[in-house]
Amino acid sequence: MTKKRILYGLLALFALYLCYLAYIFLLSPKTNLQSIYLIPKDAVFIVESERPVESWKKVSESNAWHHLRKNDYFSELTENIQKVDTVFNNNHKLFEFFDGRSLFISVHMISPKDYGIFYVLDLKRIAKLQLLKTYLNTLLNDDYVMSKRTYHNHEILEVHDRESKETMYLAFIKNQLVASYTHTLVEASIDQYQEPVLGRNLNFLQINQKVGHEDLFRMYVQYNYFDDYIKRFTDTPSDWVRRVSENFLFSGFYFDLDKNSTLTANGFTNISGTNEYYLEALQKSGTAERTIPTIVPKRTALYISYGFDSFSEFYKNFEKVQQNDPQQFESYQNGIEKVEKFLKIDVKENFVSWIDDEIAVLQIQSRISKGKNDMALVLKANDAEKARTNLDFVLEQIRRKTPVKFKTVEYKKYDINFLSIKGFFKMLLGGRFDEFDKPYFTQIDEFVIFSDNPNTLKSIIDDALEGETLATSKEFRDFDAKFESESTVFVYSNVPLFFDNMYALADAPTQQKMLKNKDFIICFPQFGLQLTPEDDLFESRLVINYQDVQEVKKNTMLEVKVPSAKPQSADPVEITDAVFDLRAIYPTDLNADTFSVKYANGITKFEVELKDGLKHGRYTEYYPNGTEKMTGRFRKDEQVGTWRFYNEEGEQVHKKRF
Repeated sequence: MTKKRILYGLLALFALYLCYLAYIFLLSPKTNLQSIYLIPKDAVFIVESERPVESWKKVSESNAWHHLRKNDYFSELTENIQKVDTVFNNNHKLFEFFDGRSLFISVHMISPKDYGIFYVLDLKRIAKLQLLKTYLNTLLNDDYVMSKRTYHNHEILEVHDRESKETMYLAFIKNQLVASYTHTLVEASIDQYQEPVLGRNLNFLQINQKVGHEDLFRMYVQYNYFDDYIKRFTDTPSDWVRRVSENFLFSGFYFDLDKNSTLTANGFTNISGTNEYYLEALQKSGTAERTIPTIVPKRTALYISYGFDSFSEFYKNFEKVQQNDPQQFESYQNGIEKVEKFLKIDVKENFVSWIDDEIAVLQIQSRISKGKNDMALVLKANDAEKARTNLDFVLEQIRRKTPVKFKTVEYKKYDINFLSIKGFFKMLLGGRFDEFDKPYFTQIDEFVIFSDNPNTLKSIIDDALEGETLATSKEFRDFDAKFESESTVFVYSNVPLFFDNMYALADAPTQQKMLKNKDFIICFPQFGLQLTPEDDLFESRLVINYQDVQEVKKNTMLEVKVPSAKPQSADPVEITDAVFDLRAIYPTDLNADTFSVKYANGITKFEVELKDGLKHGRYTEYYPNGTEKMTGRFRKDEQVGTWRFYNEEGEQVHKKRF
């Protein structure tokens, strides 16, 4: 009888427990809190997944991930990700139970050079089970110590790892589990519980609703804190980073990863109401097919294309949106009117009228010097002859109205001219074109190309004549095919070349950081971003492909080859006519009368007279001690007359008649 009573008692308790579970999961009122409400407001990146285990499994099996795991340069990053990987693998059944419950991971700057990672997991109704907190102890062994403390009426669990000396902080807030290795992020989350910021930001919600719940995972970028994140890698972010932070609000993408480890992201971006008006005008001006790659060198590290139904329509919108700021618009108009009045030109007639549906900014790997970037601005003309006629008229007005005297220089049958209107493109199109202050320009078919360095124009002409352009590159064509053929903004980067350019310009500490991360960066050799107008947003597409790092190094010329003279000893045993074979020179001022180069000790290495950018007149070369080494004369870039070669004692040891 006693056994039956015990059995009935256990059954009754079990029935009550089942009723309790039924109430918890079926009948109790739903008071769920959205995960986004608990993410601290200063998140730079937010990753969201409805199927975290399935998504992680796909990522961890990719070739790109396997490369990251073996990458020595990213030891810190790899170590942290491997910890996550280990947790997933060791507790696979546990995390399978969580699949189907949204997981958010956000990145926050916690100091100028360090970031923290914050996690939010929606437990839904099982959060009401007090046993869940207790179950956490079963995941811990003697290597961990768990303690508790209270912060603003919420209990924070602190799990300390004896070996690594790290502590993970966890808290249960309604149906959400929040966690981080940075205690201030968990505390900031608790602070936001009553007054959420990010989750009630209308600009964020606009993007969040458009992105929806698609493949693999979603990622959001909050540009207000983007420049703070970039400062982790460099103390002086570029102007492009600053403009991104100022002009964009949020981007949201949903991602997919194919079998070749190519990451494709589709989503939306909204723009700031305080931007430079350029993006707002672009958003209203349609799209265009990209044709400028037909003259863009394969050596291009960065190609930024702006497309519109027509440039005249864009320019009209650009003027219109500026009127929202009367002071800005008045300043803009005054600048244009001042140039028009002084030169007796009409900007709309002589410039705007012939520009077609695409303009582009290029950053090109220099053929001449490793420590410099070649920058160029390309304007596509709707009529090549109309462009040439109007530019000739402007040049003639400059010659008449200013003291600038510059004759057209011909290079391989292409004319190179000088547009001596300081800051013209910055005045016409905004600050993003301030790299082109007083540019030279040339025209190849319907494309007018501007650069402050005439040697950049020469190198573009060379590559176009040799057919070494992006349009002839199968790698670029295949990558470009992953995007819509028409766009408003299109950004393409050859990452290894871009890395090489940035490395050459960086200071020593930054170079050290870049070198440490090099294999990780260049294993994604192509990057592309496309923006297309969608209502008051930009529909966005991001593609990053992966390639084995050894293949990248084999297929990409990572170092610029600088022309070098044939080695010569100070006192050669045999002097031949070869001593008069001079390497090419690259004067950056085609209006200069002379060009010279110095040794590291400050002594002049050689100097030559110039005319219209060509060697014309006396040439003198010196030894490092200042003694004359070689003399002769040029006429229109050709050696003429008698050339003489001297030893370091000043004695003539060879001569040649040209």
